[in-house]
Amino acid sequence: MPSTPLTLNRTWRLAVLTGLAALVTAACGGGPDGAGGQEPAAPGAPAAIPDTTALIESVQKDAAVAGTLPAKYTQAGMLHLASNLQSAPNNFYAADGKTPIGYEVDLAKAIGKKLGVTVHHQDMAFGSLITSLQSGRVDLTMAAMNDTKTRQAQIDFVDYFSSGITIMVRKGNPDQISGPDTLCGKNVAVVQGTSHQKFAEEQNGKCAQAGKPALTVTATDSDTQNQNQLRTGRVAAILNDLPSAVYISRTAGEGKFFEVVPGEPINGGPYGIGVNKENKPLAESIQKALQSLIADGGYGKILQAWGVEQGALKEAKLNGGS
Repeated sequence: MPSTPLTLNRTWRLAVLTGLAALVTAACGGGPDGAGGQEPAAPGAPAAIPDTTALIESVQKDAAVAGTLPAKYTQAGMLHLASNLQSAPNNFYAADGKTPIGYEVDLAKAIGKKLGVTVHHQDMAFGSLITSLQSGRVDLTMAAMNDTKTRQAQIDFVDYFSSGITIMVRKGNPDQISGPDTLCGKNVAVVQGTSHQKFAEEQNGKCAQAGKPALTVTATDSDTQNQNQLRTGRVAAILNDLPSAVYISRTAGEGKFFEVVPGEPINGGPYGIGVNKENKPLAESIQKALQSLIADGGYGKILQAWGVEQGALKEAKLNGGS
Protein backbone atom coordinates (compact mmCIF):
# COMPACT_ATOMS: atom_id res chain seq x y z
CA MET A 1 0.00 0.00 0.00
CA PRO A 2 1.46 3.42 -0.89
CA SER A 3 2.79 5.43 2.03
CA THR A 4 0.95 8.68 1.31
CA PRO A 5 -2.64 7.30 1.57
CA LEU A 6 -1.74 5.46 4.76
CA THR A 7 -0.34 8.62 6.29
CA LEU A 8 -3.44 10.59 5.35
CA ASN A 9 -5.79 7.90 6.61
CA ARG A 10 -3.97 7.69 9.94
CA THR A 11 -4.16 11.46 10.28
CA TRP A 12 -7.94 11.29 9.81
CA ARG A 13 -8.18 8.42 12.28
CA LEU A 14 -6.31 10.39 14.91
CA ALA A 15 -8.57 13.38 14.31
CA VAL A 16 -11.66 11.24 14.83
CA LEU A 17 -10.23 9.61 17.95
CA THR A 18 -9.36 13.02 19.37
CA GLY A 19 -13.04 13.91 19.05
CA LEU A 20 -14.09 10.64 20.64
CA ALA A 21 -11.79 11.26 23.59
CA ALA A 22 -13.97 14.20 24.62
CA LEU A 23 -16.79 11.76 25.32
CA VAL A 24 -15.06 10.12 28.28
CA THR A 25 -13.99 11.54 31.59
CA ALA A 26 -10.42 10.26 31.31
CA ALA A 27 -8.10 9.64 28.40
CA CYS A 28 -6.80 6.22 27.43
CA GLY A 29 -3.65 5.01 29.15
CA GLY A 30 -2.04 2.39 31.30
CA GLY A 31 -3.16 -0.85 29.66
CA PRO A 32 -0.49 -3.50 29.11
CA ASP A 33 -1.06 -3.61 25.36
CA GLY A 34 -1.22 0.16 24.88
CA ALA A 35 -5.00 0.32 24.59
CA GLY A 36 -5.24 1.47 28.18
CA GLY A 37 -8.30 2.03 30.28
CA GLN A 38 -10.62 4.84 31.23
CA GLU A 39 -13.01 6.05 33.88
CA PRO A 40 -16.70 5.36 33.26
CA ALA A 41 -18.44 7.76 30.93
CA ALA A 42 -20.92 10.26 32.28
CA PRO A 43 -24.42 8.89 32.95
CA GLY A 44 -26.24 8.28 29.68
CA ALA A 45 -23.11 8.73 27.55
CA PRO A 46 -21.76 5.84 25.45
CA ALA A 47 -18.47 4.25 26.48
CA ALA A 48 -16.63 4.91 23.22
CA ILE A 49 -13.58 2.80 24.00
CA PRO A 50 -14.12 0.14 26.67
CA ASP A 51 -11.26 -1.29 28.69
CA THR A 52 -11.31 -4.99 27.81
CA THR A 53 -7.86 -5.84 29.18
CA ALA A 54 -9.09 -8.02 32.04
CA LEU A 55 -11.67 -9.67 29.82
CA ILE A 56 -9.06 -10.78 27.28
CA GLU A 57 -6.64 -11.86 29.99
CA SER A 58 -9.34 -14.13 31.45
CA VAL A 59 -9.58 -16.22 28.25
CA GLN A 60 -8.03 -19.63 28.81
CA LYS A 61 -6.26 -21.88 26.33
CA ASP A 62 -8.38 -24.81 25.12
CA ALA A 63 -5.86 -27.65 24.96
CA ALA A 64 -8.02 -29.86 22.76
CA VAL A 65 -8.61 -27.07 20.25
CA ALA A 66 -4.99 -25.90 20.36
CA GLY A 67 -3.95 -29.42 19.46
CA THR A 68 -5.68 -29.07 16.09
CA LEU A 69 -3.62 -26.02 15.05
CA PRO A 70 -1.10 -26.91 12.31
CA ALA A 71 2.38 -27.37 13.78
CA LYS A 72 4.02 -24.49 11.92
CA TYR A 73 1.80 -21.96 13.69
CA THR A 74 2.24 -23.59 17.08
CA GLN A 75 6.00 -23.55 16.62
CA ALA A 76 5.99 -19.92 15.47
CA GLY A 77 3.67 -18.99 18.32
CA MET A 78 1.96 -16.43 16.11
CA LEU A 79 -0.71 -15.90 13.47
CA HIS A 80 -0.43 -12.97 11.05
CA LEU A 81 -3.79 -11.26 10.54
CA ALA A 82 -4.48 -8.52 8.00
CA SER A 83 -7.15 -5.92 8.61
CA ASN A 84 -8.25 -2.49 7.43
CA LEU A 85 -7.80 -0.65 10.72
CA GLN A 86 -10.12 2.28 10.09
CA SER A 87 -13.57 1.18 11.17
CA ALA A 88 -14.70 1.64 14.79
CA PRO A 89 -15.90 -0.32 16.64
CA ASN A 90 -14.73 -3.23 14.46
CA ASN A 91 -11.03 -2.41 14.24
CA PHE A 92 -9.19 0.90 14.54
CA TYR A 93 -6.26 2.57 16.29
CA ALA A 94 -6.09 3.66 19.91
CA ALA A 95 -5.19 7.25 20.73
CA ASP A 96 -1.49 6.42 20.34
CA GLY A 97 -2.08 5.95 16.60
CA LYS A 98 -0.44 2.51 16.53
CA THR A 99 -2.30 0.09 18.83
CA PRO A 100 -5.11 -1.88 17.12
CA ILE A 101 -8.34 -1.96 19.15
CA GLY A 102 -11.98 -2.88 18.54
CA TYR A 103 -14.27 -5.84 19.05
CA GLU A 104 -12.70 -7.71 16.10
CA VAL A 105 -9.24 -7.12 17.55
CA ASP A 106 -10.43 -8.47 20.90
CA LEU A 107 -12.04 -11.52 19.27
CA ALA A 108 -8.80 -12.20 17.37
CA LYS A 109 -6.78 -11.97 20.60
CA ALA A 110 -9.23 -14.29 22.35
CA ILE A 111 -9.11 -16.82 19.50
CA GLY A 112 -5.32 -16.71 19.70
CA LYS A 113 -5.42 -17.37 23.43
CA LYS A 114 -7.70 -20.37 22.87
CA LEU A 115 -5.07 -21.70 20.44
CA GLY A 116 -2.07 -20.78 22.59
CA VAL A 117 -0.62 -18.27 20.12
CA THR A 118 -0.53 -14.50 19.70
CA VAL A 119 -2.14 -12.66 16.80
CA HIS A 120 -0.19 -9.93 14.99
CA HIS A 121 -2.26 -7.31 13.15
CA GLN A 122 -1.16 -5.82 9.85
CA ASP A 123 -2.95 -2.77 8.42
CA MET A 124 -3.67 -2.67 4.68
CA ALA A 125 -6.24 -1.41 2.17
CA PHE A 126 -9.48 -3.39 2.18
CA GLY A 127 -9.10 -4.19 -1.53
CA SER A 128 -5.74 -5.89 -0.86
CA LEU A 129 -6.92 -8.29 1.85
CA ILE A 130 -8.01 -11.23 -0.30
CA THR A 131 -4.99 -11.12 -2.61
CA SER A 132 -2.62 -10.90 0.39
CA LEU A 133 -4.29 -13.99 1.84
CA GLN A 134 -4.10 -15.87 -1.46
CA SER A 135 -0.42 -15.01 -1.89
CA GLY A 136 0.46 -16.29 1.58
CA ARG A 137 1.56 -12.87 2.81
CA VAL A 138 -0.79 -13.27 5.81
CA ASP A 139 -2.52 -16.19 7.53
CA LEU A 140 -5.90 -14.60 8.23
CA THR A 141 -8.03 -11.57 7.43
CA MET A 142 -10.59 -9.97 9.73
CA ALA A 143 -12.04 -6.65 8.60
CA ALA A 144 -15.84 -6.70 8.69
CA MET A 145 -15.73 -8.59 5.40
CA ASN A 146 -19.05 -10.11 4.38
CA ASP A 147 -18.98 -13.85 3.80
CA THR A 148 -20.61 -14.22 0.36
CA LYS A 149 -20.74 -17.01 -2.21
CA THR A 150 -18.71 -14.85 -4.59
CA ARG A 151 -15.91 -14.39 -2.08
CA GLN A 152 -16.10 -18.06 -1.06
CA ALA A 153 -14.84 -18.87 -4.55
CA GLN A 154 -11.64 -17.05 -3.59
CA ILE A 155 -11.14 -17.76 0.12
CA ASP A 156 -12.75 -19.64 3.01
CA PHE A 157 -14.53 -17.92 5.91
CA VAL A 158 -15.09 -18.62 9.59
CA ASP A 159 -18.21 -16.60 10.44
CA TYR A 160 -18.07 -14.54 13.65
CA PHE A 161 -20.72 -11.77 13.45
CA SER A 162 -23.99 -10.92 11.72
CA SER A 163 -24.51 -7.50 10.19
CA GLY A 164 -26.01 -5.65 7.24
CA ILE A 165 -25.76 -2.37 5.35
CA THR A 166 -27.09 0.75 7.08
CA ILE A 167 -27.57 4.29 5.77
CA MET A 168 -25.97 7.08 7.80
CA VAL A 169 -26.94 10.72 7.23
CA ARG A 170 -26.26 14.13 8.78
CA LYS A 171 -27.99 14.87 12.07
CA GLY A 172 -31.56 15.93 11.41
CA ASN A 173 -31.56 14.11 8.06
CA PRO A 174 -31.72 17.31 5.94
CA ASP A 175 -32.01 15.32 2.70
CA GLN A 176 -34.95 13.32 4.10
CA ILE A 177 -33.52 9.92 3.26
CA SER A 178 -35.77 7.18 4.60
CA GLY A 179 -34.48 4.09 2.80
CA PRO A 180 -32.70 2.79 -0.30
CA ASP A 181 -35.30 4.11 -2.76
CA THR A 182 -34.79 7.68 -1.51
CA LEU A 183 -31.08 7.54 -2.43
CA CYS A 184 -31.95 8.10 -6.09
CA GLY A 185 -30.46 11.39 -7.29
CA LYS A 186 -28.27 11.69 -4.19
CA ASN A 187 -24.49 11.64 -3.69
CA VAL A 188 -23.53 8.54 -1.70
CA ALA A 189 -20.12 7.58 -0.24
CA VAL A 190 -18.81 4.01 0.14
CA VAL A 191 -15.47 2.31 0.82
CA GLN A 192 -13.80 0.92 -2.29
CA GLY A 193 -14.22 -2.83 -2.86
CA THR A 194 -16.91 -3.40 -0.22
CA SER A 195 -20.39 -4.88 -0.47
CA HIS A 196 -21.64 -1.32 0.09
CA GLN A 197 -20.21 -0.29 -3.25
CA LYS A 198 -21.84 -3.26 -4.94
CA PHE A 199 -25.20 -2.44 -3.35
CA ALA A 200 -24.95 1.23 -4.43
CA GLU A 201 -24.34 0.13 -8.01
CA GLU A 202 -27.31 -2.26 -7.83
CA GLN A 203 -29.50 0.48 -6.37
CA ASN A 204 -28.43 2.75 -9.20
CA GLY A 205 -29.91 0.24 -11.63
CA LYS A 206 -33.16 0.14 -9.66
CA CYS A 207 -33.37 3.94 -9.76
CA ALA A 208 -32.95 3.86 -13.54
CA GLN A 209 -35.65 1.19 -13.91
CA ALA A 210 -38.01 3.35 -11.87
CA GLY A 211 -37.28 6.38 -14.04
CA LYS A 212 -35.58 8.20 -11.19
CA PRO A 213 -32.26 10.10 -11.19
CA ALA A 214 -29.09 8.05 -10.75
CA LEU A 215 -26.95 7.88 -7.63
CA THR A 216 -23.56 9.56 -7.70
CA VAL A 217 -21.31 7.04 -5.93
CA THR A 218 -18.02 8.20 -4.39
CA ALA A 219 -15.68 5.31 -3.46
CA THR A 220 -12.79 6.05 -1.08
CA ASP A 221 -10.24 4.04 0.91
CA SER A 222 -11.61 4.77 4.39
CA ASP A 223 -14.67 5.48 6.51
CA THR A 224 -13.04 8.61 7.89
CA GLN A 225 -12.79 10.17 4.44
CA ASN A 226 -16.47 9.42 3.92
CA GLN A 227 -17.45 10.94 7.25
CA ASN A 228 -15.67 14.17 6.35
CA GLN A 229 -17.54 14.31 3.06
CA LEU A 230 -20.86 13.75 4.82
CA ARG A 231 -20.19 16.39 7.46
CA THR A 232 -19.32 18.97 4.79
CA GLY A 233 -22.35 18.10 2.67
CA ARG A 234 -20.43 16.79 -0.31
CA VAL A 235 -22.43 13.58 -0.01
CA ALA A 236 -25.94 13.09 1.35
CA ALA A 237 -25.37 9.65 2.86
CA ILE A 238 -22.80 7.01 3.73
CA LEU A 239 -23.44 3.30 3.29
CA ASN A 240 -21.81 1.42 6.15
CA ASP A 241 -22.20 -1.75 8.19
CA LEU A 242 -24.53 -1.69 11.16
CA PRO A 243 -21.95 -1.70 14.01
CA SER A 244 -19.83 1.03 12.48
CA ALA A 245 -22.79 3.26 11.66
CA VAL A 246 -24.31 2.90 15.13
CA TYR A 247 -20.97 3.54 16.86
CA ILE A 248 -20.11 6.58 14.75
CA SER A 249 -23.55 8.14 15.11
CA ARG A 250 -23.40 7.75 18.90
CA THR A 251 -19.88 9.12 19.36
CA ALA A 252 -18.76 11.51 16.60
CA GLY A 253 -19.19 15.09 17.75
CA GLU A 254 -20.76 13.81 20.98
CA GLY A 255 -23.57 12.36 18.87
CA LYS A 256 -24.31 15.67 17.14
CA PHE A 257 -22.92 14.96 13.66
CA PHE A 258 -24.73 11.92 12.28
CA GLU A 259 -27.70 9.61 12.66
CA VAL A 260 -28.70 6.22 11.30
CA VAL A 261 -31.77 5.88 9.09
CA PRO A 262 -34.22 3.57 10.94
CA GLY A 263 -35.10 0.20 9.47
CA GLU A 264 -33.84 -3.32 9.07
CA PRO A 265 -30.24 -3.71 7.86
CA ILE A 266 -29.97 -4.12 4.10
CA ASN A 267 -28.67 -7.43 2.70
CA GLY A 268 -27.95 -8.83 6.17
CA GLY A 269 -25.42 -11.62 6.51
CA PRO A 270 -22.30 -12.80 8.37
CA TYR A 271 -18.82 -11.33 8.62
CA GLY A 272 -16.08 -13.90 8.18
CA ILE A 273 -12.46 -14.43 9.17
CA GLY A 274 -10.72 -15.12 5.85
CA VAL A 275 -8.46 -18.15 5.38
CA ASN A 276 -6.63 -19.36 2.29
CA LYS A 277 -8.72 -22.06 0.57
CA GLU A 278 -5.66 -24.31 0.49
CA ASN A 279 -5.37 -24.19 4.27
CA LYS A 280 -8.44 -26.05 5.55
CA PRO A 281 -6.71 -27.26 8.75
CA LEU A 282 -6.13 -23.65 9.84
CA ALA A 283 -9.73 -22.70 9.02
CA GLU A 284 -11.02 -25.63 11.07
CA SER A 285 -8.80 -24.70 14.04
CA ILE A 286 -10.02 -21.10 13.96
CA GLN A 287 -13.62 -22.33 13.80
CA LYS A 288 -13.11 -24.63 16.81
CA ALA A 289 -11.42 -21.85 18.80
CA LEU A 290 -14.25 -19.42 18.11
CA GLN A 291 -16.87 -22.04 18.98
CA SER A 292 -15.06 -22.65 22.28
CA LEU A 293 -15.15 -18.90 22.94
CA ILE A 294 -18.88 -18.82 22.18
CA ALA A 295 -19.54 -21.80 24.45
CA ASP A 296 -17.75 -20.37 27.50
CA GLY A 297 -19.37 -16.95 27.20
CA GLY A 298 -16.23 -14.97 26.40
CA TYR A 299 -17.48 -14.17 22.92
CA GLY A 300 -20.70 -12.61 24.15
CA LYS A 301 -18.87 -10.56 26.80
CA ILE A 302 -16.55 -9.06 24.17
CA LEU A 303 -19.44 -8.03 21.93
CA GLN A 304 -21.37 -6.62 24.87
CA ALA A 305 -18.36 -4.55 25.97
CA TRP A 306 -18.38 -2.85 22.57
CA GLY A 307 -22.17 -2.48 22.42
CA VAL A 308 -22.63 -4.73 19.38
CA GLU A 309 -24.17 -7.80 21.01
CA GLN A 310 -27.10 -7.66 18.59
CA GLY A 311 -24.79 -9.16 15.97
CA ALA A 312 -23.83 -12.23 18.01
CA LEU A 313 -23.88 -15.66 16.37
CA LYS A 314 -24.82 -18.87 18.17
CA GLU A 315 -22.51 -20.98 16.02
CA ALA A 316 -19.20 -20.40 14.27
CA LYS A 317 -19.82 -21.76 10.77
CA LEU A 318 -17.46 -22.36 7.85
CA ASN A 319 -18.67 -20.51 4.74
CA GLY A 320 -22.14 -19.91 6.15
CA GLY A 321 -22.83 -16.86 3.99
CA SER A 322 -25.08 -16.86 0.95
